[in-house]
Amino acid sequence: MTDVIAPAAVSLPADGFALFPDRSVVALRVRGELKDLATTIDDLDGVEAVTAGSPDGLNILRHSTAHVLAQAVQRVRPQSNLGIGPFITDGFYYDFGVDEPFTPEDVKAIKKEMERIVREGQRFVRRVVTEAEAKAELADEPFKLELIDLAGGPGSGADAAEGASVEVGAGELTIYDNVNRDGETVWKDLCRGPHVPGTRMVGNGWDLTRVAGAYWRGSEKNPQLQRIYGTAWPTKDELRAYQHRLEEAAKRDHRKLGKELDLFSFPDEIGPGLSVFHPKGGIIRYEIERYMRERLLANGYDVVNTPHITKGDLFMTSGHLQWYADGMYPPMVLDEVVDADGHVSREGQEYYLKPMNCPFHNLIFRSRGRSYRELPLRLSEFGSVYRYEKSGTLAGLTRVRGMTQDDTHIYVTADQVKGELEHSLEFVLQTLRDYGLNDFYLELSTKEEGNPKFIGDDRLWTEATQTLREVAEGSGLELVPDPGGAAFYGPKISVQARDAIGRTWQMSTIQLDFNQPERFELEYTGPDGEKHRPVMIHRALFGSIERFFAILLEHYAGAFPVWLAPVQVVGIPVAEEYAPYLDGIIAQLRAAGIRAEVDHSDDRMPKKIRTHTTQKVPLQLIAGEQDRSGETVSFRFRDGTQTNGIPVAEAVAKIVDAVRTRALVNTAEDLA
Repeated sequence: MTDVIAPAAVSLPADGFALFPDRSVVALRVRGELKDLATTIDDLDGVEAVTAGSPDGLNILRHSTAHVLAQAVQRVRPQSNLGIGPFITDGFYYDFGVDEPFTPEDVKAIKKEMERIVREGQRFVRRVVTEAEAKAELADEPFKLELIDLAGGPGSGADAAEGASVEVGAGELTIYDNVNRDGETVWKDLCRGPHVPGTRMVGNGWDLTRVAGAYWRGSEKNPQLQRIYGTAWPTKDELRAYQHRLEEAAKRDHRKLGKELDLFSFPDEIGPGLSVFHPKGGIIRYEIERYMRERLLANGYDVVNTPHITKGDLFMTSGHLQWYADGMYPPMVLDEVVDADGHVSREGQEYYLKPMNCPFHNLIFRSRGRSYRELPLRLSEFGSVYRYEKSGTLAGLTRVRGMTQDDTHIYVTADQVKGELEHSLEFVLQTLRDYGLNDFYLELSTKEEGNPKFIGDDRLWTEATQTLREVAEGSGLELVPDPGGAAFYGPKISVQARDAIGRTWQMSTIQLDFNQPERFELEYTGPDGEKHRPVMIHRALFGSIERFFAILLEHYAGAFPVWLAPVQVVGIPVAEEYAPYLDGIIAQLRAAGIRAEVDHSDDRMPKKIRTHTTQKVPLQLIAGEQDRSGETVSFRFRDGTQTNGIPVAEAVAKIVDAVRTRALVNTAEDLA
């Protein structure tokens, strides 16, 4: 949070601590712009204090820690060259040009140097420099020189390299000096800032997490650098809490659980980022899709289907070949041409694997005349799409090359826009709640002024953005700005969901698009008999089935609600003679649509219980002599609790009801 400074005429001293002796404040926000705490302020009207625990304060702390890391690396490896060092979610990284990769011993030495630099209490001092001065001072830093050349021109700032906006932008160039207690500059770096006042403020709530390779400016054509990742927090306790969350996240890693529970795999024979779902994973996926289809049909959506490939002209019309080609698989020439002599050659149209479904849905809309009476027209498809993600970005099911999107495109009149957006957001939130996600906030992604990536009329962008903002604010959820994060054709609302351990995942997106209908010349006949252009809404609830599968798997740590569990009930006889009795009960459950089976293995009962507990089966039915003679059964739950002597008819009814209500059953109390 930020605390507003009472308006007063004052100039802050160089150490920046006069007004803030508790040192909880790390920077200033001066009429919306972040500034160093040491900035001289003559008019405090519109000035806020940025605390270390606020989102901006955490970013500043982490960026400052990245500078401490960079200085430490150049003490340990004096010949290393500096790349970029931005803050990222929960941490930071810095890229270095080195002759040899960093070893574990290097990392230990770097951490010790970082501790020394923190104790030295160096001050971060900002200087504005000319391009010539910056080049002279950083003559031995080739990557910094390249960034200086890019500053202010095409590809400057965030486009110069991933994370490069922390170094340079379209404005003035600045260098930060690290000044020791004797007033001597002991290190410097090209940087936009701001930074915390000094290295002591970095404190001890940081750690280095891993080392990886990274291509300079994200291109395989450029040199490969060494990237050191770290995390930083205001206190040691917050660091420990974060590390505990990481440990818990590792236990929930969907890639680990997917193998342990036999849900999916990525065979080398198929290729990176292309998954196959095994029987147990397949039934979970089926249930996810089945319930979603029920929701769609109940809410007035029409189901369509489109092919996996298309002529390239379609994506030229939509604009994707101009703006998205790098993320698409290369074209295939598929149409055969027969010459006068009967020779066949493939010299016809170029075809592409589709990276998205919206152009196809536009063609469905355009296939015949449309009336205003048909609108809103909601076209929905579970469409398979293919995107050529870089191999280094692939991450299990959360980042793949082949995926199935639950894609909907809604065509509305201008008067229907706001109401349909409200309907879509309500639909999205309720459906996510049904899958067990309940903690949300919203993100509003807008265009970046002057960026040629964003196409279309500025007036329409302004109108679309304002409409989305009103709908988001009307939901009552927290709304967070995301400048520059819009799609090339329009702004969007993203639903951000927190999982069981507090991590945030981007879930559903709702995008308002005035441009695609224009490019495809979509029209409907209005009540006045004239032709009008519809407005298009892109709505994806899951993003992709694969990614949503992974998120649910980690959210539940593999212990899915009964309705999603691949095996919902397993029968375990106390001895083999009671297996036929359980077979009869399981047959009743199967007749009611429950996925149930009896364990007929030769294992003893305790081992069977351990096996199915490890496999996270939600309900185990145990039967012995007392159950058989009394026509009852005993329940055993995931947490080891047990309920005995339940009449068979009651037991069947409880299980069917738990599936029908999509209950999360882990304990005896959950099924009481």
